[in-house]
Amino acid sequence: MRKMGHILLREESLTPAVQLPQALKWFALHTSSRHEKSVARHLTQREIDFYLPLSRSERKWRDGSRVTVDLPLFPGYIFVHIPRGERVRVLEIPGALAIVSGTGGDPAPLPEDAIEILRSGLELRSAERHPYLVVGQRARIRSGPFAGMDGIVLRKKSSFRIVLTLAQIMQSIAVEVDEKDLEPFELSSLDISAVYRASA
Repeated sequence: MRKMGHILLREESLTPAVQLPQALKWFALHTSSRHEKSVARHLTQREIDFYLPLSRSERKWRDGSRVTVDLPLFPGYIFVHIPRGERVRVLEIPGALAIVSGTGGDPAPLPEDAIEILRSGLELRSAERHPYLVVGQRARIRSGPFAGMDGIVLRKKSSFRIVLTLAQIMQSIAVEVDEKDLEPFELSSLDISAVYRASA
């Protein structure tokens, strides 16, 4: 301790409080229609970590020619990896509308594991958009690049496709899986809805 006038002060009381860094979380950022790539460019310029999954699609022009384009897998959404306190900085970007909220209006973080599995899995398997489906009976992928994720399983011709749903943004994608990679659902640590439905 040291003496100041007639007051004794503890040294530690003079030390400013140290601000601990906030943990990074994945959030779904809702964007204006067809502005996903533009928002992604702004996020890159501001050095904000993000993930914009793309799906390769073939388009036919009026003259009959075909072109392959990369389209957002979840139209109107980008995933941002930020501390909660940085959401205002993200929402200043042109075309950024809102961070998806949960109950009570607070920003709802996405399951960390789900985003990492999507990132690694989509590098190995192709995916396409699929209509959002209602939760029912469940199944889980037990092996392969999407192991650990739960989804709606559909039969398509001779193969299976599993529909993976991110409930927070009410969006789904369909990926190809082998029947042997599936198992009956048990409570998952990932917040991903699932249904098991195989049509003949």
